Amino acid sequence: DWVGGRYSVCSAVGMLPLSLQYGFDNMLRFLEGAWSIDTHFRTAPFEQNIPVMLGLLSVWNTSFLGCPASAILPYCQALAKLPSHIQQVSMESNGKGVDIDGRPLPFDAGELDFGEPGTNGQHSFYQLIHQGRVVPCDFIGIIKSQQSVYLKGEVVSNHDELMCNFFAQADALAYGKTPNELRAEGVPDYLIPHKTFSGNRPSMSLLLPSLDPYTTGQLLSIYENRIATQGFLWGINSFDQW
Repeated sequence: DWVGGRYSVCSAVGMLPLSLQYGFDNMLRFLEGAWSIDTHFRTAPFEQNIPVMLGLLSVWNTSFLGCPASAILPYCQALAKLPSHIQQVSMESNGKGVDIDGRPLPFDAGELDFGEPGTNGQHSFYQLIHQGRVVPCDFIGIIKSQQSVYLKGEVVSNHDELMCNFFAQADALAYGKTPNELRAEGVPDYLIPHKTFSGNRPSMSLLLPSLDPYTTGQLLSIYENRIATQGFLWGINSFDQW
């Protein structure tokens, strides 16, 4: 008769209103997608296990490399609320100061999660991500657009241009741009320090074939199980929320 927080969407208290809104067949596909990743998380070997690998990377970035924040950057407007959803799952679950036995942790657990759809974020906070603080990024792309737009005289669709941005951002974070590359592009010397960016900044790219109820369920389950993995590694109980 009571289900808290993130579990609401997959429980009766979430499924009933969502089924009335979107149809039970769609919500059943959503549950099937979530179940497919839950099963994968439970059975796949660690080296092939997506949530385990993402959880390990998150703990490495947070606890070993000292990166306090993580950005979730879906290149899809329909996922505009995904960063807020994951923020609640992650920060509410793993924002702990004591371990599972109540002893103070000798390290910081949890991470600061934020994000925006890709092109919004590019004009909002990507400057900091590329040239300021190191913020590990999750880029989420969709191969098949829900509503591609082709304009007269344009060779590519708006979705093609969006995905060019999706791939370019991860490349830019990884490789940066050197002063020599900028000089070769004709950038004047006085601008070179301002246009140089170091690269070697961590990111992960997740590419979905399409965005539908099944892959949406998979996406939420990937993050839920990644967060559970972090909790196991930190020795905290992600599921007691005092």
